[in-house]
Amino acid sequence: MDHQVAYKNFIAGEWVESASGQTFQNINPADSNDRIGEFQRSDARDVAKAVAAAREAYPAWRLMPPPKRAEVLFQTANLLIERKEDFARDMTREMGKPVEEARGDVQEAIDMTFYMAGEGRRLFGQTTTSELPSKFCMSVRSPVGVCALVTPWNFPMAIPAWKLMPALICGNTVVIKPAEDTPLSAYNLVATLEEAGAPRGVVNCVSGLGPEAGAPLVCHPDVRAVSFTGSVEVGREVAKACAPSFKHLCLEMGGKNIIIVMDDANLELALEGALWGGFGTTGQRCTASSRIAIHKNVYENFAQRFTDRARSLKVGNGLEPGVQVGPLISEAQLKTVEQYVQIGRQEGAKLLCGGHRLTGGEHARGWFYAPTVFGDCAPGMRICQEEIFGPVVSLIPCDSLEQAIEIGNGIVYGLSSAIYTQNINQAFKAMQEMETGIFYVNAPTIGAETHLPFGGTKQTGNGHREAGTAALDFFSEWKSIYIDYSDRLQRAQIDS
Repeated sequence: MDHQVAYKNFIAGEWVESASGQTFQNINPADSNDRIGEFQRSDARDVAKAVAAAREAYPAWRLMPPPKRAEVLFQTANLLIERKEDFARDMTREMGKPVEEARGDVQEAIDMTFYMAGEGRRLFGQTTTSELPSKFCMSVRSPVGVCALVTPWNFPMAIPAWKLMPALICGNTVVIKPAEDTPLSAYNLVATLEEAGAPRGVVNCVSGLGPEAGAPLVCHPDVRAVSFTGSVEVGREVAKACAPSFKHLCLEMGGKNIIIVMDDANLELALEGALWGGFGTTGQRCTASSRIAIHKNVYENFAQRFTDRARSLKVGNGLEPGVQVGPLISEAQLKTVEQYVQIGRQEGAKLLCGGHRLTGGEHARGWFYAPTVFGDCAPGMRICQEEIFGPVVSLIPCDSLEQAIEIGNGIVYGLSSAIYTQNINQAFKAMQEMETGIFYVNAPTIGAETHLPFGGTKQTGNGHREAGTAALDFFSEWKSIYIDYSDRLQRAQIDS
């Protein structure tokens, strides 16, 4: 793709430049010389146009029968299948993850789109009895209105699809602001929706920086719901912005996820899972397995083998064959990782491998960091408490399942957790006691499926869930309907 390509905003069914005429560069994190394209640096004026377009399109889209809305989604999913390889390679260029993972990201968008299209014939409510005679009761879903979707860079097509597809099938219109680091994947998704027949103004996309485009979108008075995925710090600001007008708000934020490895675990399986959970997507997942609590009876064995494997992971450009770990998304993220590694050393954690930037040769023009393992960590260390969002894994020895559960729960987050054990009693005890929204047995903390609720407890979110039918509960309002055919006044709770 020519590096001079200028990508535009999508507003009211047209591809348009930003009001200011300003743009920003989309840069390959594996090769800073690779300029992927110019994207619009939008501001409040562009946001206002996009929201107005969504508001204008809302009445007709809301009244379109959901199975007809679903036809747009089915067609979108089929087009995504045709373009999966091209979109995956675009994603690796702008985000860095190995192309095999990028294919999985596009596949997740395909899965979510098909799933939500199916819900077009299943937006079920309840029919129920009445406490009064000659009276019928039911509940139906109604759309919310204009929805603002603010998405992150680590899953630049999957997470936009998680938000777009349930919002659309419920009858809402949307304005999406993709992460400035990865706008092309969202652009590809929106262009596919347009080609599949999304009516003018139903889907709008404005690219830009958070403070300049994201903030005015979240604050816009005509936006009735905001779905945000990102950091706790920004999520807190989004919550404050939504509070005065009581906008619906779904927050999906950080995680500091743990794998518990018991002394009866299949160690080979646990090693494979911890390696994939810790270093898949270069550790840049909210569900990354960044802590491993290992029973003391197998700690030394596990730590040695895990470190050896982490050291041998192939780091490089995700488009190259055999690469297992790509770059970090940006220079800023690389500096964050460097700071946390320094903190870990100062705290007395034992650096078992990595701990340095990779430079020279194939790594010369990218933001690469060696897969890093800290051993003999104490649960209260900052590297075991705070989300690093990089290829850094902390190993924590423990004496028992009870202690491992206590370590696992001893953080401000509650997204995902896992246990490796052959003991069904221990598996069920951990399943019950872990304070996380997602739990795995004999699998790492990553790998959620689109038909189950996704989200977490505590400071990971605000109680909503994405994916599955749970997403419909955020993107729709319940309306309870009572039909009295008695031909007389009946007073609920009063007439007998």
